[in-house]
Amino acid sequence: MRFADKVVLVTGAGSGAGRAVARGFAREGAVVVAASRGREALEHTVKLIEAEGGRAAAVTADVTDSPDLARLVREIVTRFGRLDVAVNNAGIFVGGAVADLPEEDWARALHVNTTGVFLAMKHEIAAMRAQGSGVIVNVASNIGAHVRYPGLGAYAASKAAVSALTRTAALEEIRAGIRINAVSPGPLDTAMSLRPGESAADRAARLADALPIGRVGALDEITGTVLWLASDDAGFAVGLDLVIDGGASA
Repeated sequence: MRFADKVVLVTGAGSGAGRAVARGFAREGAVVVAASRGREALEHTVKLIEAEGGRAAAVTADVTDSPDLARLVREIVTRFGRLDVAVNNAGIFVGGAVADLPEEDWARALHVNTTGVFLAMKHEIAAMRAQGSGVIVNVASNIGAHVRYPGLGAYAASKAAVSALTRTAALEEIRAGIRINAVSPGPLDTAMSLRPGESAADRAARLADALPIGRVGALDEITGTVLWLASDDAGFAVGLDLVIDGGASA
């Protein structure tokens, strides 16, 4: 119960890693605010949390819309009194070789993955400064700042920027009592790691040789890492970009 009665925001909580992280915080006593653009998916996340005895609320928000994010944070503080932890997980996957990538796909990757994190932090930090404390964990990726693959230039650039932005903001805000870190996962057991038309079995066969560990990451593994970074156990961790990718970056 490391997060008993803490108020935790998780963006991109309607599916995949975001949903798993939201459930993990709730299991450890947090009041979780699950946010994304899709109301139906968020409500399913809340139902899963409540079925396990946890507490959660669903609030729709678009991470590319600054006024919408300001409203989200304002609503959290008004309703719950504070914002203790924010996990900025919302993101999209964009593939394509640099020379062939449509410019609108490049812009979309940067807009959601990078600007979305910037805008979320901007409003989260304002609330945390006012209360004198807080923790932010941004979800980057091992692709970009740590490893590179052909055909993933836009995604790599957007996530490498999240890593750099995280470390810069961490230095700016630590004296205000706000700890900021990032986690950079490798392929996880989510739909995002599947190629078009690929089954989970096909993915497992592909990654058996591609990753030193021989498998995708389990959702519990990313959840455990994020919860550690957000907890008091990681109180001396500032400006980390913690890579958990089954050895790919090594």
